[in-house]
Amino acid sequence: MSGWLPSAPCTPGACVRATARATAVPRAVLRLTGVVALLLAGIALAPLGARIPARAVRAWCRWLVRAAGVRVRITGTAAPRGGLLLVANHISWLDVPLLAAVRPARMLAKREIRHWPVAGALAARGGALFIDRDRLRTLPATVDRIAAVLRAGGTVAVFPEGSTWCGRAQGRFRRAVFQAALDAGACVQPVRLRYRSGDGGTATAPAFVGEDALLASVWRVAVSRGLVAEVDVRPALAPAAHPDRRALARAAQRACADAPERWHAAHTARVGEGPSRAGAGAGAGTAGRGGAVAVGAGAVSLESADVTVPRGT
Repeated sequence: MSGWLPSAPCTPGACVRATARATAVPRAVLRLTGVVALLLAGIALAPLGARIPARAVRAWCRWLVRAAGVRVRITGTAAPRGGLLLVANHISWLDVPLLAAVRPARMLAKREIRHWPVAGALAARGGALFIDRDRLRTLPATVDRIAAVLRAGGTVAVFPEGSTWCGRAQGRFRRAVFQAALDAGACVQPVRLRYRSGDGGTATAPAFVGEDALLASVWRVAVSRGLVAEVDVRPALAPAAHPDRRALARAAQRACADAPERWHAAHTARVGEGPSRAGAGAGAGTAGRGGAVAVGAGAVSLESADVTVPRGT
């Protein structure tokens, strides 16, 4: 793993807790069957591309999350039309379909996602923008590709933290990807993602962090009861209102942030486990290692604070 890839302190042992109530195993298996069936249907229909109405894509994404046993609540402002950079905090592999439920988008995905079973095929057919996150010199070209999509009126979804966090705290938004929005004159749409338990508290069961295994994370969600995914669409940010990508990234981060819970810092320090898997953020990725599974792509680390993109400031 490259040393410049962002990481988070979250680990399964320190941060992730199962919900207080669990569903029966047969129901959990039924949920997973529904998820797989919807994913296969998505792969089969993906070649239709833009001929599929956006409303149908958004509905399919909500069904996918609901099939896993998670209720979805979407609130906030409507996403503007035209080119749009959709950005959000990153917690789980569920984040990708949740973002697409707001607005279907091309996800920024790490190259390895292309070879994943089921999710890789869905990512490729869904138009994911793949990036080799271990080759820093490809960053300017990646920014150019994103800007080109935005200029053409498309939407690109990114997780700028560069890594998944457990939901009790968040990481800093890396700024390089925001240069694409400035270059294209496209708005940035911040989206705040949260997972709640049945009692209304923060749920960490959906988090996919550290050395957590994907199947273990999926099963943990499937056996949970009362999980709710809250998707808060914040007001769009106009690029002209921000002097450079650093200011734009900070504004987007503030829009997506809540006050971090003290429990997180104290507990992770006490447990003393290693960092979470880096590179899950800046795209859609398997929460954690980078790349979010589900709906089309995986999250990847795109930006390091020390990277210089030869445009802007």
